[in-house]
Amino acid sequence: MTDSERKQTQEVLRAFLPEGAVRSCERFGNGHINDTYLVECAEGYPRYVLQRINREVFHNLHAVSDNVEKITDFLREKIIAQGGDPNRETLTLIPDKEGRKSHMDGEGQCWRLVLFIEDAVCYEQVERPEDFYLSGKAFGHFQRMLADYPAETLVETIPHFHDTPSRLKALWQAVRKDVCGYAGQVAGELEFVAARERECGTAMDMLAGGELPLRVTHNDTKLNNIMFDAKTGDTLCVLDLDTIMPGLSIFDFGDAIRFGANTALEDERDTGKVSLSLELYEMFVRGFLEGCQGSLTDNEVRMLPMGAKLMTMECGIRFLTDYLEGSVYFHIDYPEHNLVRARTQFALAQDMERKWKVMTDIVDKYRT
Repeated sequence: MTDSERKQTQEVLRAFLPEGAVRSCERFGNGHINDTYLVECAEGYPRYVLQRINREVFHNLHAVSDNVEKITDFLREKIIAQGGDPNRETLTLIPDKEGRKSHMDGEGQCWRLVLFIEDAVCYEQVERPEDFYLSGKAFGHFQRMLADYPAETLVETIPHFHDTPSRLKALWQAVRKDVCGYAGQVAGELEFVAARERECGTAMDMLAGGELPLRVTHNDTKLNNIMFDAKTGDTLCVLDLDTIMPGLSIFDFGDAIRFGANTALEDERDTGKVSLSLELYEMFVRGFLEGCQGSLTDNEVRMLPMGAKLMTMECGIRFLTDYLEGSVYFHIDYPEHNLVRARTQFALAQDMERKWKVMTDIVDKYRT
């Protein structure tokens, strides 16, 4: 930490904790969006995690904070009613001295202080199939706990985040403008997308028609956003709630599959290595549906495979759009990086098509 950073965190912590409570505050974790610090305190105080919300990513800081506060308050009540431990099974936001669960400093930066969950661990990647099953169970449980929360009362802090038709519209606009002159190089990719354009609107059409319900969605359903009990190995709680928004349950399911059940890296150049691991897919389906415990509608369960394909297509479309626009959104390591990423996603979507019957059979196998 720099001296200015240390001074800033000390000033923020004084807004939350009594003078003399803090012993140290140091950088913590591997997050790429928010700045996160571990706060060690004097005897008699627990440990805390201090976070500064990234205002370059989240433009409506108040809405992000409000969404998180509403969801954690709701979950705490549910957990207490079920005889659980709310200090371990969800995030515990610590109010500042004025009673606010987020704090704006003099520079317009938004901070939160969260109770540190002791005797718990996170895993950065799936090391065994059982890990993916447990992550599915955790995110399914998250859906079940929030099944009766009025999702429409949350703010969509990243507008049209999983609105695939909007992502398609942005792609075709990028093709027409062709600011980098790349459109002629990606004719095959554009043809692949065009052949599936109608299908890309399926979920949003079903939402508009009332065939899929609006849900509270996490929107970053990766293994490293789950806390595990260090002693028992059981899942404890879901972390990183800043992307909480109204959305579709099949999108949370689908994004987990897109990222976690791919046999290749997200930027694998050799698309021949890209495929859907049916073993991992089945593990996640089993865990997710067990965690949901019947809280999903029949249409939601039936559409789970489509959620996986749509999230994969959408991600590929976003990578391809960014490539055509000069890679202004996603960080790249070389000029064709986003094109390579797009091709990987499209190869995965195509493999899902080849395995579609098995994918749907697996969902039927674990349907409750």
